[in-house]
Amino acid sequence: MTRYLDGALFAVLAVLWGFSFPAISIGLEYLPPLLFAAARYDIAAVLLLTAAVIRVERWRPTARNDLLAVAGGGVFLIAGNGLLFLGQQTVPSGVAAILQGLVPIITALWAIPLLGERLSPLGAVGAAIGFLGVGLVIQPDPANLLAGDTASKLLIVGQVCSVALGGVLIQRAGPTLEQLPLVGWSMLVGGLVLHAVSLAVGELPSTDVIGPVSMGALLYLGVFATAIAFMIYFRVLAEYGAFEAALIGYLVPIVATIASVVLLGEEIGALTVAGFGLVAVVFALLKRRAIADAVGFSTGVGSP
Repeated sequence: MTRYLDGALFAVLAVLWGFSFPAISIGLEYLPPLLFAAARYDIAAVLLLTAAVIRVERWRPTARNDLLAVAGGGVFLIAGNGLLFLGQQTVPSGVAAILQGLVPIITALWAIPLLGERLSPLGAVGAAIGFLGVGLVIQPDPANLLAGDTASKLLIVGQVCSVALGGVLIQRAGPTLEQLPLVGWSMLVGGLVLHAVSLAVGELPSTDVIGPVSMGALLYLGVFATAIAFMIYFRVLAEYGAFEAALIGYLVPIVATIASVVLLGEEIGALTVAGFGLVAVVFALLKRRAIADAVGFSTGVGSP
């Protein structure tokens, strides 16, 4: 990919994923969270696998590394997003998006045991500062850590950890399957996991949830923020690895926050913004060498 194409892809991905947060908040007013998440990936899986059958000669994962990539991506990168839908029932979409800034940091930490990377003393200090940044975003009640928004924000932190792990597991597996079927099968696996959990917790849809607003939010998420966006994400992941792919976490919150303020009238507190700033500083400490090596890539993106 050229520098200009890199920048265009990251900008499009930031917009698609940024607008997904207010779309989730809108859809959650009508749809059960896990079923909503599962339906999002159902739509994407059907679109992507249909296209794969038509366009790709080897569209079924048979090699061990491809199966591992599909399993890791499906369970952690895709199904793990169900925690985001649960959390956004009470957490504003802008705050949920800001918490996604943790993805690059958690990705770097997962890469230590799984990809053989090392954490320097400065990186350890950075990680500690990162927890302070997370605390400013979550702002827990010391008297009741599981009260209200705190529990929901912790669910979103769990989603961040799951998504970061999924990206690293895919890189570790080294899949040779083309991107289109790889993404499609991952969506299918993730959707099935979410349907199973949705049934287990007793989520049942009703006819009154079907309407232009709920279906519009679902179609946007399934087609644009999932099928198209994840194809872009997997392309960057295959080309540059989990580090560069995770960098998108610093553009998405900006888009999502602006969209949430304009579309939903949400307000983002100064402490939340400060926490996000600390998280960004931590990532720079953890991956300062990689950032320096990738400076040509980063400047092509405008920031990741």
